[in-house]
Amino acid sequence: MRMYRRLLTLLLGCVIYLGGIGALAQNPHLAFDLETGDPLRGAIIPRLVPALLAEVSPGLGDVTLVNRVNSVTILAMMDALAPYHPTAVGAYTRLERQPEAERTQRNMNIASLHAAYHALSDTIPGRAAVWREMLTSAGLDPDDKSLDPNSPVGIGNLAGLGAVAARLHDGYNQLGNYVDTTGYAPVNSPSDLRDPSRWQPDLLRKGIGIYSAQQFVTPQMANVEPFSDFDPRAIRVPAPSDSDPANVAAYKAQADEVLAVSANLTDEQKMLAEIFDNKVRAFGASFQVVSRSLGLSIAENIIADFLVMLAIHDATIPTWQEKRRWDAVRPFSAIKHLYGDEPVVAWAGPGLGKGEIPASQWQSYLQEADHPEYPSGSACVCEAQAQAMRRYTGTDELNWVIDFPAGSSRIEPGITPAEDLQVTIATWSEFADTCGKSRVWAGVHFWPSIEASANVCGAVGDAAYDYFASLIDGTAEAREPAQPLDPDPRMNDRSG
Repeated sequence: MRMYRRLLTLLLGCVIYLGGIGALAQNPHLAFDLETGDPLRGAIIPRLVPALLAEVSPGLGDVTLVNRVNSVTILAMMDALAPYHPTAVGAYTRLERQPEAERTQRNMNIASLHAAYHALSDTIPGRAAVWREMLTSAGLDPDDKSLDPNSPVGIGNLAGLGAVAARLHDGYNQLGNYVDTTGYAPVNSPSDLRDPSRWQPDLLRKGIGIYSAQQFVTPQMANVEPFSDFDPRAIRVPAPSDSDPANVAAYKAQADEVLAVSANLTDEQKMLAEIFDNKVRAFGASFQVVSRSLGLSIAENIIADFLVMLAIHDATIPTWQEKRRWDAVRPFSAIKHLYGDEPVVAWAGPGLGKGEIPASQWQSYLQEADHPEYPSGSACVCEAQAQAMRRYTGTDELNWVIDFPAGSSRIEPGITPAEDLQVTIATWSEFADTCGKSRVWAGVHFWPSIEASANVCGAVGDAAYDYFASLIDGTAEAREPAQPLDPDPRMNDRSG
């Protein structure tokens, strides 16, 4: 059953991807209006999402890799727009402030698109033709290499090249194809749970008789230099004691909680789990509610997007630090370890609802991620974004209304939700809370993982906002290109 679900999800990802490509193929030269258009949502995102689905993350759930592309791109655009702002300065590229007469939408769009072009060409080079077409669709020349700091093309090129250079050696290991630099090796194999407290890579079906084992995705994210002024090594979460099988009652209780949730999943829980798993949609759509309520201009919207990116990017660093340190077991492994082939009552698979199945065949509603369980990355980045947005707007109010048409689920297409569903997330507090809960509904986390992130990650949102505010008021100091952090001295310390 687990293999069936994964194959279905893969096919759906292909449909989404091909649909995006098909739209461009039908009209490969969609004109972009430099005078009035929104470069991020009118030119970049329609091309970026299919590229992310195809080359980065089939479900857009791999937060570190999706965020890598997004962070360099939004950084480039932020630094390109700063010269057109009354007070702002770029994070890495400091360019002359442009006269008010030059602060036209057209000039800002030209600068933004050229900046994004360099960022996207660097982070997803396999889509070079798409990024070139993105510029030509706006009547721009991707071969215009002007570095004139007083022309929009030159500003965009300088900001884009600056962003790429600034983050190239930041610890992500981009030049090494993002391969682990920490020396991580799982103690468990997909077929042998030697230590039931530790992460077990799952076995994924790639085709008939072809399988691949999960690998810990970007454990070196723990060593990436943050944008904001905080020390990731000062952010620690307590040991996941409930994931220690020596604590028999607690180990069983948290697994049983996941099974109980699985058995009683509602359509609303399923759909919220799906939307919060899609990092592009969840963070982007919720922020657009803020943008509309504040009446942000196109440029202001892009600049504020930089704050969202800051919070998400920087929150991931201490999360991955602690994931690497604790290396904690996922629910699917713990449930199989506890119950083997004994029958359990749970969600039985796509379209099958609640049923009695062997515990060894239990599957999470969403595919578990390629990294250890504790603490939750999604809960952390949602908490950080929520706090950054509270600081930015001065209120906890959000009022994000989400419409889920009947049958729009990617896990249970045509089935879930059974009828049109509308959910309102009233506040940023509810946003963070729902995001965390959605990971348990999805079956990929235990409750203590959510609580651990909620307790520490709001501080990262504060740091992100403080740095963002210093860029906007022009007081942020110029910075050198990013460098990796020293390895975590407690990287292999699981003593508490």
